[in-house]
Amino acid sequence: MRQRVERVALTAVLVALVLLAVPLALAIRSSLYADQRDALERAALAAAVRVNPDYLTGDPAELPASAPGQRLGLYDPQLRLRAGTGPRTGGDTVRRGLGARVSRSTTDDELVATVPVSHAEQVIAVVRASSPAQDVRNRVLVGWAALAGAAVVALTVAVLVARRQARVLAAPLEDLSRHCRAVAAGDLTARAAPSAIAEVDQVARTHNDMLHSLSELLRHERNFSANASHQLRTPLTGLQLTLEAGLAQGDTRLALQEALAATRRLHETVEEVLRLSRSAGLPRPAAPDRPLGDLVAQTEGRWHGLFARDGRRLDFAAENVPDDIRIPGGPVTEILHVLLDNARVHGHGTVRVTVRDLDDALAFDVADEGTVDGDGKRLFERGLSSDSAGTGIGLALARDLAVSLGGRLVLAGGAPTTFTLLLPVHREGTSPQNDAGQGRP
Repeated sequence: MRQRVERVALTAVLVALVLLAVPLALAIRSSLYADQRDALERAALAAAVRVNPDYLTGDPAELPASAPGQRLGLYDPQLRLRAGTGPRTGGDTVRRGLGARVSRSTTDDELVATVPVSHAEQVIAVVRASSPAQDVRNRVLVGWAALAGAAVVALTVAVLVARRQARVLAAPLEDLSRHCRAVAAGDLTARAAPSAIAEVDQVARTHNDMLHSLSELLRHERNFSANASHQLRTPLTGLQLTLEAGLAQGDTRLALQEALAATRRLHETVEEVLRLSRSAGLPRPAAPDRPLGDLVAQTEGRWHGLFARDGRRLDFAAENVPDDIRIPGGPVTEILHVLLDNARVHGHGTVRVTVRDLDDALAFDVADEGTVDGDGKRLFERGLSSDSAGTGIGLALARDLAVSLGGRLVLAGGAPTTFTLLLPVHREGTSPQNDAGQGRP
């Protein structure tokens, strides 16, 4: 990438230098030759005005001193040198000067300019000014050398600028390439850094957005697998034990009834895990399909025996809450099961489940006589919280289920330990859409 940028920049500079330097070199040559011819013509004119018309009768002709590198000569109409320096016999340039006009000529050896001297409307002499052509060629070479030096300096600056720009342009792309290799190696946390190039930044942002979407997709898939494994392991074990006990005791009817109830709970659990995986972390309210009283009674019936076997009490209480309020039975049941399992395994003493009416929401408080130290938010992080399976998924799953219902699950107290589920509810005179739009209480 860098070499390609450098080649493109240098090619453009070389083309520009050629297109500029060649005409400029020709202009330098033409200008120097024209300047020298003009200087010769001015010298000849200055000498012509000082020529005495009586020089033909023997009066000596006086010519001004010539400039260094120049020669001045006075020629009569017979092309003979009468004064100054120059060839003894004037050539074609002098002959053209006798025609009453200024004449110029250039040969390999010298540059010549002639100016006629007139008297009484007749040309009585010609002043010839000349200089070596090599002097002009030397000045042309010096000019070309200066031009070549400027071109070399320009090319050197162009090389330095091209290399710097190549680094500036290539560095973000190389960084993006490194991040892509890191992602290919399994590091989904790699992100492309911003740069000063808008186009590269757009590619980097698109890359980061794509990587974020991919990471979220993989996270949801991992969470789904973990949730399904966590929520199904204990019910499947219980179902197996129930069937084995029924076969061992010969009471298959009772075993089948208990197995059917467990299968229904498994079906509800699978439905909730699937619904949670489809919600992608956004509120996706479930249908309020179960009266609150039925849900409380079923939950108490399922967990009362478990706590009693551990020698502990389980109390349910409702504070001025009508039993016929309908709530999403499946997800709320799963959340309460996680909280009660957490209280049974890690809590102490009596466990109290209290339902409170908050007008536009219900509050489910699950409290025991234990304590929680430290930051309560860390309890809901996967892998950090504790549950009966030792996977740290239970409370995180319960929190995600609460969010999917438009509610929230928080640690309301640490001593004694109290978890509170806040759940929006649909009442008479309001629409489910309005309730869903109220957000978290």
